[in-house]
Amino acid sequence: MSKSVFIPQEVIRQKREGGVVSSENLQQFVAGITDGSVTDAQISAFAMAVYFQNMEPEEGASLTLAMRDSGDVIDWSTYGFDKDAPITDKHSTGGVGDKVSLMLAPIVAACGGFVPMVSGRGLGHTGGTLDKFEAIEGYDPYPNIDQFAANVKEIGCSIIGQTSRIAPADKRFYGIRDVTATVESVPLITASILSKKLSAGLGSLVMDVKFGNGAFMDSFGKARVLAENIVRVAKAAGTPTTVLLTDMNQVLGSTAGNAVEVLEAVEFLTNSSSSDERLFQITLDLAAHMVLLSGLQPTYEAAREKADHALASGRAAEVFGRMVAAQGGPADFMEKHESYLTLSTNVQPVLAEKAGYVSSMDTRAVGMAVVALGGGRTEPAQIVDHSVGYTGICQICDKIEVGQPLAMVYAASDDAASAAAASFKAAVNISENKPAAANAIAEVIEG
Repeated sequence: MSKSVFIPQEVIRQKREGGVVSSENLQQFVAGITDGSVTDAQISAFAMAVYFQNMEPEEGASLTLAMRDSGDVIDWSTYGFDKDAPITDKHSTGGVGDKVSLMLAPIVAACGGFVPMVSGRGLGHTGGTLDKFEAIEGYDPYPNIDQFAANVKEIGCSIIGQTSRIAPADKRFYGIRDVTATVESVPLITASILSKKLSAGLGSLVMDVKFGNGAFMDSFGKARVLAENIVRVAKAAGTPTTVLLTDMNQVLGSTAGNAVEVLEAVEFLTNSSSSDERLFQITLDLAAHMVLLSGLQPTYEAAREKADHALASGRAAEVFGRMVAAQGGPADFMEKHESYLTLSTNVQPVLAEKAGYVSSMDTRAVGMAVVALGGGRTEPAQIVDHSVGYTGICQICDKIEVGQPLAMVYAASDDAASAAAASFKAAVNISENKPAAANAIAEVIEG
């Protein structure tokens, strides 16, 4: 029987009319994205059709797997791993002050998991895990695949950047979505996230889907739709996935920037009792779900106890130090981290002008203020200044007195510090009455 001829516009028409595109046609369409035989116009038309007509979970799984298979997919058995090895990872949809990955990967590794984490750079107002690691002197985020696998096997975790060989179809597809107003399509967001994550050959995945004024999904309802779709599609693709819906209506932790967030992460790993309560809860809950989902413990309670012990015992801190050294960073980073992280010497407090309680925060504005300081990018090729940012960031419900610092600014110049202080002050609302505290984790969706 002869193979049918692939015609891209027929796939577009079928999806435009609300039909379900076959796995074979999606594979051919994605192959065309990768090799250039499908045009930009056809990709944008397909994206718009999906935006309006959505996708079934099985259809989304076919698109995800086709995009995953457009590049390298790691087979851990070729690197000496057992077929049932607990290979697991976490992905966040992005927020301000979100340094969770830095602590989470070594905590789970200290529990016996293997965490091959492929991370990204900052996007818009949100910080990027890779930018934070590059604040560490000598850290190489792009080891070759053999070294990556060796680090995961020996240490338990490795955090690297996406290369051109990981889901290349997604890179082109996302670039076109970005300029055709289709970035917000839930099926396409799902395929973009999962295709990159599943290329790491995962046995399980835990997602941190954020909602609020510092997240890409500004409402809980939108975030929940995305979370449910990710769970359904990941299940159809054969990867057990749990999603935590977490609040991003304020900066997560007490820092926002790059070097300053690494400092907070090291302090978290070495002295967790002094850590921000919300940051602690989200990090340890994510860790517990990764330990549970990968089969390392039989119940959530046992998994949480295991994660708590990995942190409190110092084992997670040891793993973090070994990972940094294995990727070119200083061997004594954990002992002398302050000497290896450069902070700007232009420091200015953001002083409160009225007394009361912190009642709300424009978290996106804080993220954009970090970008304006040079701690993020306004165009892809921009060099990031790792030394700038905010520390000592106030939290919602904090009691504030007149003249009390709401945060400390680290900037490249006095003028930049003054501008960043003004931006932060404008982003924080102080009221007479103490607001109700919001839960850091609003819901857990298990697949």
